[in-house]
Amino acid sequence: MKSEKGQAMVEFALILPVLAVLLFGVVDVGRMFHASLTLDHVGREAARAASVQQGDAEVMAVALERGSSISLTSSQVQVSPGEGGRESGEKVTVTVTHSVPLVTPFIEGWSGPVELSNTTVMRIE
Repeated sequence: MKSEKGQAMVEFALILPVLAVLLFGVVDVGRMFHASLTLDHVGREAARAASVQQGDAEVMAVALERGSSISLTSSQVQVSPGEGGRESGEKVTVTVTHSVPLVTPFIEGWSGPVELSNTTVMRIE
């Protein structure tokens, strides 16, 4: 019978790339889930602020504070209608977008970052 020294090392070397891609994939899914939940929360909080007749600066401050965990910027938040066009009984719409770059090797090169978006509509009080 021949020597089997090194067999486990060869098998490990064959399976390691698959395990690494799976691990990075799980991390990416978790990051996307966190970003999705954060966008939902930011949209609700900003729409609530806009619906109680707060100005655009206050609405943007609420959105940026709530979205700090994903480094949200003011260019990713749109409020419609603007401060001057809000009247009681009408609806205000807050749209928040965010791009999540993937960390999984090979997958990020094929697909690029994942674009997430959330739109929240509330009635103005």
